[in-house]
Amino acid sequence: MDLLHYDSQPTHVVGIIGGAVAGSEAAALCAAKGAIAVVFEQGARPYGKIEDGLPRWHDKLRQKEYERIDANLTREGVYFVPNTKIGQHVELATLCRDYGLSAILLANGAWRDRPLPIDGIDAYVGRGLLYQNPFVYWFNHYHETEYDGPRYEVVDRAVVVGGGLASVDVVKVINLELYAAALRELGHEVDLTELEVKGIPKICEDHGVDPASLGIHGATLYYRRSMEEMPVATADDPSPEQELKLRAARVKIMERVMRKYLVHFEGNAAPAGALTADGRLTGLRFSRTEVVDGRVRVIEGADFEVQAPLVVSSIGSVPEPLPGIPTRGELYDYADWKTGAVRDRQGIFGLGNVLTGQGNIKDSRQNAMEITAQVASDFLGVGEGADGGTRGRVSVNVEPAVEAALHGRWLDAAAVRKVGAFVAARHADIGYTDYASWMAAHRAE
Repeated sequence: MDLLHYDSQPTHVVGIIGGAVAGSEAAALCAAKGAIAVVFEQGARPYGKIEDGLPRWHDKLRQKEYERIDANLTREGVYFVPNTKIGQHVELATLCRDYGLSAILLANGAWRDRPLPIDGIDAYVGRGLLYQNPFVYWFNHYHETEYDGPRYEVVDRAVVVGGGLASVDVVKVINLELYAAALRELGHEVDLTELEVKGIPKICEDHGVDPASLGIHGATLYYRRSMEEMPVATADDPSPEQELKLRAARVKIMERVMRKYLVHFEGNAAPAGALTADGRLTGLRFSRTEVVDGRVRVIEGADFEVQAPLVVSSIGSVPEPLPGIPTRGELYDYADWKTGAVRDRQGIFGLGNVLTGQGNIKDSRQNAMEITAQVASDFLGVGEGADGGTRGRVSVNVEPAVEAALHGRWLDAAAVRKVGAFVAARHADIGYTDYASWMAAHRAE
């Protein structure tokens, strides 16, 4: 379909901000329902957190999602516009007012780390404190010859504050780096992906090395609730019996992680203060907690201090602010959480991570408790699918937002051609001809 020469009946044209999982799924669904989808992606590649938010050992899951995204973005009726950032290359108001798009779907993800809740702590970023998103991005790319971003030193006895899947990945990154470096010092070449798949004790055994002899303490994950309450295996509105099974599964999963990657866990510990010396963060003060009626409560007089040369905060990600989009707290302000309708912005809807600030790795059979636990185990490398072949897939429900979007205005042929002219001009500016050629020219190492 050539938008520049469109001469058919009126149709819906939906602008989608972000081309990764949620954005590409929404684009494909729009096209399947007879609409035109124009996907604006701020990066050269559309893969978002699948590429830069998952540690690089998730290669099979990553490839599976790449293929699905590629298929979605090359459907008839879907137009991909990379290297185009909202607020820099085009304004939301321009898309709505000047081009009259039927609707805008916000699928730009959750890339901004939620701040560690200690006053003044961000003064120590890069001086003893790191956040999850830049840390994992570094881990995924530091080995590339063209990488020119920040360089981080992984050190022993690091503290990770979190509790969810991403924070478990962070403690794994730290320990895998530490043990790989120690084994290389002994002359053993180690592949990090193989180390993650087989586990630290097994690789050490293969090289005739006792892990304890390496003198590594390892990273510790601190969580404000108990191990039983970790959000590593979840379900919507579980029954009391299902909740008991989930609690047992979470403990089993985390204990396997601790054995396989030699990480440590400290529950019922909430960050309460910074320990500093010579302009650096040197550790944290924690408060002991208890959970009463589902809410975390600090136990008075039960604080304790932990010295640490590195603190990594992994307590969640939230969307970046967008010009013209109202916010409520850390998230965009929604009038309807089911459709993702943005308050006081007719025709604009959020979906995926941008809606909740959370990422989900699930199986399509997610209704079964045992499957939910198995997928979480596989994702973390301690289940039957720990070779990476069956580590779930990213799950997102875009249908409510798409259905709402397709109740928007219809564009006649002239209006569609006007949108087509804008897309063609942007493509010319960035040198884009077609999806396959563009992706071939923008391969990751």
